[in-house]
Amino acid sequence: MHQPKAAPAEYQSLCTYLDRRYASTVVLTFEQMEALLGFALPERAHTERDWWTGAAFMDRHTDAWVAAGRTAMPNLLARTVAFERLP
Repeated sequence: MHQPKAAPAEYQSLCTYLDRRYASTVVLTFEQMEALLGFALPERAHTERDWWTGAAFMDRHTDAWVAAGRTAMPNLLARTVAFERLP
């Protein structure tokens, strides 16, 4: 199992969840992620693909899945995110 690096404290539960999954791809709904986190995702997460890819934001939230050895592939219409294992 991949050893988690430092993820932001508020996103640590998501990091741990993803790190403990053996599947190459883990798909979660926004609602499932909010249940894991214990708080609502920010509005940008619902409307901006870049929030998930880290392309436009300096926030450390992306460290949660990067620390678990994954990338995020959002489907905003379906309100899901596929977290794929990094090669």
